[in-house]
Amino acid sequence: MIDTIIPELDKALRAVFAAAPTRRQMPGQDLPEAEMSEGERRHVAALMRVNHCGEICAQALYQGQALSSRDPAVKRELEQAAWEETEHLNWTERRIAELGGRKSLFNPLWYAGSLAIGLLAGKFGDAWSLGFLAETERQVEGHLESHMASLPAQDRKSWEVLQQMQADEVRHAQTANHFGARELPPPVKLAMKMSSKVMTRLSYVA
Repeated sequence: MIDTIIPELDKALRAVFAAAPTRRQMPGQDLPEAEMSEGERRHVAALMRVNHCGEICAQALYQGQALSSRDPAVKRELEQAAWEETEHLNWTERRIAELGGRKSLFNPLWYAGSLAIGLLAGKFGDAWSLGFLAETERQVEGHLESHMASLPAQDRKSWEVLQQMQADEVRHAQTANHFGARELPPPVKLAMKMSSKVMTRLSYVA
């Protein structure tokens, strides 16, 4: 039991407090920094903070679902997706720093809550767990689309990061569907949207 707990605790601490690793080059890192007003920079940094929080939640969600998955193939896919979300953490954290912003003060809370949701979703079986994952990724895809539209037109560096993140999220949703994700009931989808709005509003300011 302790051999299982320690690695998972290490994952949690690294996700919330340590610098995230990446194998892929950060999208747009070779582009020049755009000229932006102070207000524009604060806005973009806040958007990136929101997206960083979303990746914190994704890490915990995937961790919880992988722990409770009964299918080794599904477990491997969840772990691969979690790694790509770790790269998203790296990219958003670096972009926040470049813009002179900071990460959310609520990250430990987001992680704990998402881990509990992931574990709970997994208890209902892989099909429902994957359905929850697919719906999460679809909603994240929509958030990223709105953030890309909200960026200052000249900020191509941030746009490149969000575009690659969006492409990854679409693929994760497709993978979940491939492995038999079930469509969630409308009330569950609505509850997910409402909780996402709360997280977005809080993390935008803090």
